[in-house]
Amino acid sequence: MSQPQGFIDKDHPEFVCKLERSLYGLKQAPRAWNARFSSFLLSLGFTSSYADHSLYVKRDGPSLVVLLLYVDDIILSGDDDVHVQSVISQLTREFDMKDLGVLHYFLGMQIEYQPQGLLVHQSKYIRDLLHKVHMFDSKPCTTPCHPNQKLLNHGSPPFHDPGLYRSIVGALQYLTFTRPDIAYSVNQVCQFMHSPLDSHFVAVKRILRYLKGSLHLGLCFQPGNLDIRAYTDADWAGDPNDRRSTIGFVVFLGDNPISWSSKKQHTVSRSSTEAEYRAMATTTAEVVWIQQLLQDLSLSPSTTPLLHCDNISAMALATNPILHSKAKHIEIDCHFVRERVQQGTIMLQFVNSSEQFADILTKGLCFPLFSSHCNNLMLANAQHNIEGEC
Repeated sequence: MSQPQGFIDKDHPEFVCKLERSLYGLKQAPRAWNARFSSFLLSLGFTSSYADHSLYVKRDGPSLVVLLLYVDDIILSGDDDVHVQSVISQLTREFDMKDLGVLHYFLGMQIEYQPQGLLVHQSKYIRDLLHKVHMFDSKPCTTPCHPNQKLLNHGSPPFHDPGLYRSIVGALQYLTFTRPDIAYSVNQVCQFMHSPLDSHFVAVKRILRYLKGSLHLGLCFQPGNLDIRAYTDADWAGDPNDRRSTIGFVVFLGDNPISWSSKKQHTVSRSSTEAEYRAMATTTAEVVWIQQLLQDLSLSPSTTPLLHCDNISAMALATNPILHSKAKHIEIDCHFVRERVQQGTIMLQFVNSSEQFADILTKGLCFPLFSSHCNNLMLANAQHNIEGEC
């Protein structure tokens, strides 16, 4: 490290400082902190999850303690209060930590405890964002985008403040952690970060207006079975700029959505079957990851994961042992999904397009259908504010 200003050695100005320990703010500090904290957890009997290296699990007989680490913010839970308090005491003796009690607020997400389960939302984050962009008094709208909206990379003047555009869109990306209903719209505006147009900023303002009207919406998690259900869909050649397809999926654990995505494929698909099949492969990989995560938590679903798809041709391709010549260019995806089907680790089931929950992640929908899918995704209204919220 260079010698700090005001403390430069006059005899050896070219010398540098040798750090005996990492300091906050240096590039290597987070890595050193993580290594230090991880090694201590391992000494307490925790094991790192294979699915998520920020997740640590400790089994002590029939009891289970789970610790989730994000830099220096920690969530600690378990099925035995005595073992949880023991871990808290050990961590407090080793590190300068503060026990904040029952989880109510974590990284911008608010957690409410209701009779029917947990409600996770970001109403305070949304309110702060609307105040920041001076749109808190804007007129609400019922959907985050127009039905079948497609943004173009031409036909409109460049937006005058690209930095503002990137700042707002980046904040909206973080909102998709608890708001799958805006995932598709945010994915659309994210594709023009490098050179936004006025029409793109109009689309961003519509998302903000929708958030104004749905300020307290959040995900409701209710107790139930651990069966995995996944819905996958693709909007073939839906992007008019490069004709790439948009894929979307949502994975349910019981009746609770736990993973979702809306993104554009990296290559152009030559048919709707190929687009749907690539979406199926992406969803299958996510289901396999969730299975590993549940295994690390000593949880096991009672049934085989079910993958719902509304394309019969893609389903036939997944079960057909003969690889057709027209599908050789997606051979890797074919083998991946087909092996999972043959092993019995995943089952395929056809679903009508009207009941395709992932539809909300691939295209803009009219209000009645959009509202129906929001209900399917267990979106509910928050009723209370956290202490100190303004």
